[in-house]
Order: sequence, then C-alpha cells, then structure tokens
Amino acid sequence: MGIMNTLLRAVTWWNGSTLGTQLFTWRKGTKVGEDEEGNIFYRNADDTRRWVIFKGEVEASRISPDWHGWLHKTFKEPPTDRPLTHKPWEKPHHENLTGTPLAYAPAGSIRRAQPVERQDYEAWSPE
Repeated sequence: MGIMNTLLRAVTWWNGSTLGTQLFTWRKGTKVGEDEEGNIFYRNADDTRRWVIFKGEVEASRISPDWHGWLHKTFKEPPTDRPLTHKPWEKPHHENLTGTPLAYAPAGSIRRAQPVERQDYEAWSPE
C-alpha cells in the first residue's frame, strides 16, 4: 500500500500534497499553525506565498473563515497570533457536505429514507 500511495501522490493533487509540494514545503516553508481539523498552514520567508497541507481529503470548504482570510491575505497575522473575535450569534464552521450522504435533505426529499407525505402538492396525471 505504501508504494501505491507514493505513486498516487506523485501524479495527483487530490490524494494529499504532491511530492513537489512536499519538497517545496520542506525547502522554503515555515509552519505558521494548525487548525482544529489537523490541516497545517505554511508561508515562505518573505510572506509572498501562503499555503495549506490538508490532513486527509483535499476540500477547500474544510478551512475555517479565520484561516481562509489569512491564506488570501485579508489578515496579516495568522489566527494563531491574533484570533478573530466571533459574535455570539455566529454558528461554528462546517465543511460543505453537498454531494455526500450527509448533505441536507429537506422534508419530502426523495433522498430521505422516509419521505414526509406532502399535503400541499397534488401530482398531475394525464387522463
């Protein structure tokens, strides 16, 4: 399994960081911090490049708004140095589950195991 993982990482980006990214990170990267999901954030010496090495699946919606803002240079300091203040009404960040079995399915959706019987709809049938 180790050889297959190495081969996949050499030729694909969706199976973790590529070997080129690992080499660049090893040579030029400075670790800035880690988020609650285990993703590790880096920058180079003059802070012209910022990047993330995902733990597990590469999915951009898994990055919290705090780290997203730092990656895109909206914030100069990373959340490890200067955390954002959150309002009491803000909900915690969750990744986008669209396209997965855990995606939201409203009442009446055919994706639910037991769809709710609708009273406000009458199916058309040709006569």
